[in-house]
Amino acid sequence: TLHKLFLLSHLSSHFTGSLLLAVHFYSLPRAAPLIPSTTLGVLLLMLSSLLAYAGICRSPRNSSLFLTLCLTISAFWCGYGVLFILEGQGVLSATGDFCNALVPALVTFTLALLLVAVVGFLCREVILALIASAISLASAHEFAMCSSSTFGSSAVACNYMVICLVGGYFALGRILCFLSKERIVLPGTGLAKKKIPEQLQSTSGSMNRFAVTALILNMLSASVFGCRLLGVTGKLFTGQVPWLWAAGVYQLGICILSYRAMDVLMATFFGFTSILKFAGGYCLLYLIWQPEEPSFPTPFLVAFSVLFVVLALFLTLKSPVDGLYLLFYVAYCIALACCPKGFFEGGPQGVDVAIFVSSALMTLVHLYNVALASAKMPVGRGAAKALLARSRLLKLREGADLHAPYLGYSKYADAEVLGYACSVLASFAITRTGDPQAPLATVVIPWVVVAGGILKLLGGSVAFARGKTLESSAFILYAVMWIIWGLTRYGGLYGTTRSFHTAVGIIAFMLFNGFIVFCTLFLNIAWFLYSLTFLLISVSFLLDAIHALPAGYDIAATLIFGLVSFYCFLSALFNSTFEGSCLPMGRPIVQLSGGGGGTTKCPHLPARKASSVKRIADILKSGGTCGIPTDTVYVLVAACHRPDAVEKAHQSKRQAQDRPMSVWISSLKQLEPAKHLFTPLLWDFMEAAWPSPISLVVPRGDWVDFLGMRDSAKYVGTPQSIAIRIPDCSVTTHLIDMVGPIVVTSANPTGEADTTHHNQVYAKLGDKVDAVLCDGPSPENIASTVVDCTKIDSGNIGFFRVGIIPKAQVNPILIFLLPS
Repeated sequence: TLHKLFLLSHLSSHFTGSLLLAVHFYSLPRAAPLIPSTTLGVLLLMLSSLLAYAGICRSPRNSSLFLTLCLTISAFWCGYGVLFILEGQGVLSATGDFCNALVPALVTFTLALLLVAVVGFLCREVILALIASAISLASAHEFAMCSSSTFGSSAVACNYMVICLVGGYFALGRILCFLSKERIVLPGTGLAKKKIPEQLQSTSGSMNRFAVTALILNMLSASVFGCRLLGVTGKLFTGQVPWLWAAGVYQLGICILSYRAMDVLMATFFGFTSILKFAGGYCLLYLIWQPEEPSFPTPFLVAFSVLFVVLALFLTLKSPVDGLYLLFYVAYCIALACCPKGFFEGGPQGVDVAIFVSSALMTLVHLYNVALASAKMPVGRGAAKALLARSRLLKLREGADLHAPYLGYSKYADAEVLGYACSVLASFAITRTGDPQAPLATVVIPWVVVAGGILKLLGGSVAFARGKTLESSAFILYAVMWIIWGLTRYGGLYGTTRSFHTAVGIIAFMLFNGFIVFCTLFLNIAWFLYSLTFLLISVSFLLDAIHALPAGYDIAATLIFGLVSFYCFLSALFNSTFEGSCLPMGRPIVQLSGGGGGTTKCPHLPARKASSVKRIADILKSGGTCGIPTDTVYVLVAACHRPDAVEKAHQSKRQAQDRPMSVWISSLKQLEPAKHLFTPLLWDFMEAAWPSPISLVVPRGDWVDFLGMRDSAKYVGTPQSIAIRIPDCSVTTHLIDMVGPIVVTSANPTGEADTTHHNQVYAKLGDKVDAVLCDGPSPENIASTVVDCTKIDSGNIGFFRVGIIPKAQVNPILIFLLPS
């Protein structure tokens, strides 16, 4: 049902947006348009959001072509909507301003959607191909209309009407299919039955379907400056900022989605290019605050080119064609560094033209390779692997565990590479102090705020999702520091009257960072140096705020922090690409037993793998204790036939006498040898109640001897009774099938709250468990219902605890079994 709703939202967005634009272009020759420009712009922004939502939410269950088309048109209409708003508000009032602002986007999306249409026809996705080709033709006609007044707007409107007709046909086909229960299917309106898993198999970028849209956005930003060099547009001005910033925002989103696709290298690349897009938009706004074009800090661009070179080398190991593509951005950063006016000079604009052409070719290659399963364009994948196969020093990481999460569960790849790179960029950006009388004259704010702030926040969020609490806290703290400092120091807000308040805020940040420095003593040497050198940055900020900064101190502090960050960047890249510690982060300076000491002793194994369940079973059979997921909360378990393990579980848990441990089985067949020791009514009640989150407290008897607990049976239940259950969880029951009956207790010290995530098992029990089977958050946050069956033969049951199953669902089971 959701998948149909996403499809309908996609169709309705295309239909509505195309109808609005068709009406707009049909009424263009009129003196007053039927739809005011501001209104049309707001509606297009709303529809672009809906299109992006439909594409992203639908993408796990549909082709990459659908995703690319949705996101591409969404970006197009987003920038287009902002231009209409600017025109409606009189910002683009000069003659030719609207055309100068619109032409770079028309050039980009005409070519990009034409490529999508060609691949769509090759894939026999006729409807999507028709929509792409119609919008491509509409953009081409609109470009011709901007170039010459002899071209009318009717051709543009006709193309948008074609989209309305195609969308209406497809909607009619889906309605008929739904009403006839798929007996009537119009040609071209059937949906693919094949589903694509949400976790895309791309450790090398081969299946990163989001990359195509990011490459199109690279074309868009390059077109803004390339069209100026080629004379297609007359000037660079504020009206082109919406395209650059829309491309930057969308590329940030694609960066996050690429981490979701487990493609670290391309995600880092898209993060880098988004910085350039935001910086380009910032530069085009210069007329707001100064008459002269802004200048560029050379050290930043040199550091940026080095980061691009390193990233290109590592990406070449996965795909040589992608690695060569990154070299264009190396040349771009060098060209910007050599030109004092950066984006406004011919050298960088010439590289923009090369980036536009190469991005178009890469778009075709990626789109063709991810959309067509039968044929692939060669990109050199596997060449580096064959070359390194003979090397004894370097061996590529491969397999499903390439981006294994820190604590066993995450939907994202590791973003630390991007976080460290942003620290390098931010530190080298502030080596250029700028003119105190004209703080905005130097391009520093986007480097510091976007690179050091926004992208580092992104890295911190992903690190938190992977269970790296300390690393995420540090990244987020440093991001906030860079954002605040960049906006105040280089935004003209930093002055003598505010110096005291600034100093107080910096001291507060230093106190927080001091706590992080202390915590990194227990993490590793690299992180200790990373956080400690940022403390030097904070000190330079403080001294600058109180006007007591020694000459050269700030440069030295930023260089030291930048070099440490660069080492961490290289280490993260090496350790995620090659097996072994090529550039080690170091051991913890302070070793602790308990929570930290269990890192190497307590493996965290993903529950979705059969090999993980088998390994947990082997640990239990050999006398270990493990934390496992269930149909309710996480529990600590031990095998019944290992009395030493039962006693170990009791001691590690500090089990209270009023909360005894229970016994779990996978089926009643495991109690079949002792069936004669249970009353018929109790046996029937157990058979009817299980599997479920219902624990039955039954009388203790000789049947306990069949479990093999021996002397350790005293730790289970009470002298009069024992709780027993069959969980309603396939992983748990499969594990019990392999091990036999197990002893169970909650995975937390007595008196604390229930454990609802595998991270909490490790946090609460430390290295007192031998392994944890990880399945993320618990399906329920409430424990099982505990039913007193000691007097069931008299027709009565009681409740020690009412958990997830209410009394109203338990009592009818007994009533049904009792004789009438």
